[in-house]
Amino acid sequence: MPLYKTITVDESTNVLIWKITETYEALCDGIELTKHCQDRVDHMKSEIHRRGFMSVRHLLAIIGYTDHDLYYDEFGKPHLKDGKQISITHSFEFSGIIISDNNVGIDIEKQREKIQIIAHKFVNTIEDNCIKENDLERIRALTIIWGAKESLYKLYATAGISFEEHIHISSFTLDYPFVFGAINYKDQISHYDLTFLEFEGYTCVYALPALEF
Repeated sequence: MPLYKTITVDESTNVLIWKITETYEALCDGIELTKHCQDRVDHMKSEIHRRGFMSVRHLLAIIGYTDHDLYYDEFGKPHLKDGKQISITHSFEFSGIIISDNNVGIDIEKQREKIQIIAHKFVNTIEDNCIKENDLERIRALTIIWGAKESLYKLYATAGISFEEHIHISSFTLDYPFVFGAINYKDQISHYDLTFLEFEGYTCVYALPALEF
């Protein structure tokens, strides 16, 4: 069972990451899907997506849930029937979930050169000025920003949110795994604490509402 990493964020928040090494058939073993989810996975053309989808169900099982405990709202955001908050991600060889009493978001991204080509679509001028020019570090930094904004987008789950215009990431250093983020949308500003970790050429970022003092 390739549970890759477990992170206890606080007393109510846990992150689980799976390294996907099994075939789709092996991942189906012991997992019973709802009709809705079975239809979803049956219509996926990508083997990678199908394996990612099923590996998430194994992560749910580890923490005591089944696919029948999960449902999706009109925005496609996943929820648990017991009221716990959940966010889900998968990218190529890895999948992950975060479960909490608080609203949460998580994203895993593969570090790839092509992120530099699309950076203008999600990075604003202030964020771009904080990134070093070294190609390798730039790819890592851009992947963190993308993962941070994706995790906040999942957490906020509101139509019309723009990565570039409405989601803002503070300056950060690659040596310190914490980032601050904010969403400014329709004259409402909310603040978030984000954590990133890097492993095997991938970046994982997860977000929670900022602590209030």
